[in-house]
Amino acid sequence: MLGSSRLGLPCQDAYNSVMEIIDTHCHLDVAAFNPDRAAVLERARAGGVAAIVVPGIEASGWDGLQALCDSGPDLFPAFGLHPVFTAVHSDADLSLLEARLVGQRPVAVGEIGLDYYIKDADRARQQSLFEAQLVMARDAGLPVILHVRKAHDQVLSTLKRIPVPGGTAHAFNGSLQQAQHYVELGFKLGFGGMLTYERSVKLRSLAQALPPEAIVLETDAPDMVVAQHRGERNSPEYLPDCLAALAAVRDEPPATVAARTTANAREVFGISGSVSTSV
Repeated sequence: MLGSSRLGLPCQDAYNSVMEIIDTHCHLDVAAFNPDRAAVLERARAGGVAAIVVPGIEASGWDGLQALCDSGPDLFPAFGLHPVFTAVHSDADLSLLEARLVGQRPVAVGEIGLDYYIKDADRARQQSLFEAQLVMARDAGLPVILHVRKAHDQVLSTLKRIPVPGGTAHAFNGSLQQAQHYVELGFKLGFGGMLTYERSVKLRSLAQALPPEAIVLETDAPDMVVAQHRGERNSPEYLPDCLAALAAVRDEPPATVAARTTANAREVFGISGSVSTSV
């Protein structure tokens, strides 16, 4: 828990009751949460998590994702074809996505992007799917949720050719210059569990240097777990740990950082200020 963190921050109970935070990237629909999803949500809400954006991965999971988000007013769906799973995506999935954007109107198109970290990645196919989904987002007037690894320059170049109504660059780990380019294109940059690790020197420096209007919080649960729960499944209930780390890095009060990142998330995804579910 935060009280035992090496960051020397106050216990999360000291401020959870007075702050709202938004998890802008959490795969709450995946099987890892099947045994205790309701309990996870209850703990997250009790900890101040006022809304959760749930990004899509592949077409076969969209119905379940929508059903989950229909179960709570603080859960918001995004639909997209994740670049890591290019091999399972078909052209027919693009048609299904287009229809879903019109019929169900999610808060974003995502998780989409380019992943050059993967060995032997089919970059041409990734690019084709990425561009097709950007066009859909542009035409639908929706923001996008970006997944980018080792491909920031290519993603930025593509966004300049196919402009969209902003979005988030999930788990951002690029340079300050690249960050500035994303911000100029209307994007917020997502920071989460990696900030809680002392070894994340470059990432912490970046989070400190960015303007407050450029940052949103996320967990990427069940992946990228916070240091306080190393080796465990990540969870949206750990978002306060991400908030505490960001506040420490920026040397700002947690309440200030919570208010700013929450406002940023509401702005980029069009989430109203009256969606939280009390426990």
